[in-house]
Amino acid sequence: MGNLKEIRNRIASVSSTQKITAAMKLVSAAKLRRAQSAIIALRPYTQKLSEILSNLAGSVEQDSDQALFAQRQVEKVALVVFTSNRGLCGSFNSSLVKETEQRIRENYREQARAGNITLYCIGKKGYEQLSKHYPVAYHNELLLDAPNFHDIATLTEQLIHDFTARNIDRVEVVYNQFVNAATQRTTVSPFLPVASIPASQHSNPPAKTNYIFEPSRETLLLELIPKILKLQLFKALTDSIASEHGARMTSMAKATDNATEMLNDLRLKYNNARQSAITNELIEIISGATALDH
Repeated sequence: MGNLKEIRNRIASVSSTQKITAAMKLVSAAKLRRAQSAIIALRPYTQKLSEILSNLAGSVEQDSDQALFAQRQVEKVALVVFTSNRGLCGSFNSSLVKETEQRIRENYREQARAGNITLYCIGKKGYEQLSKHYPVAYHNELLLDAPNFHDIATLTEQLIHDFTARNIDRVEVVYNQFVNAATQRTTVSPFLPVASIPASQHSNPPAKTNYIFEPSRETLLLELIPKILKLQLFKALTDSIASEHGARMTSMAKATDNATEMLNDLRLKYNNARQSAITNELIEIISGATALDH
């Protein structure tokens, strides 16, 4: 009977876990619908602005004196890393941390040795892992629970200021790009200098075009480019949020299915053990009755 009690306890434990994972799956599915609608609505706008930025970059990179287009020797690097605040979302966070560390090892080994790698962490999980090895200049967890454009704009302005002040020579963004509920693509996107952005976002970059600017090109650059950069960083945040909910929903669905299979196996074992115990009791009763007859 001790075996039966142990199996009953395991059934109760797995059943409780199954209810939790099923509830988390439903919550993530509801959040995913909202996040997916947001990123799908945002993508056409950001894509068109990226094309505008691409054309501007193509028209000014030869003779530009704009600081945001400056291509200089990379000595100091900043990486903006988007992770989540909570776990139970499969490899969502671990893939981002691995990609960040691999990027540093392969592309910025010398800068890392000199202590010139700076991280900007959005999300608790990435901060906990990466802050052990690299300095973190910025950390924000609230953006994931209450995403807003103002905080992203403030962060972008800080990055622009540090880049133009030559405190940073290159800025890259590491995040999970949302493909669908079951697929998230880990992406490293160049952010600053501006001239490096179109190559990563367009498979067929538009040809350089001579435009007549109204107002002047300099005025247009000063006004438009910071806004486009803010929107691009906000898109990375929106992509990351949708990817997190998709990864968690998929992970909890698999966990619920595994719990169902485990419950079926445990119930089968319980029934077999219970049948065996009943059979043994019947044998004892029959044996006792036979002994009394003799």
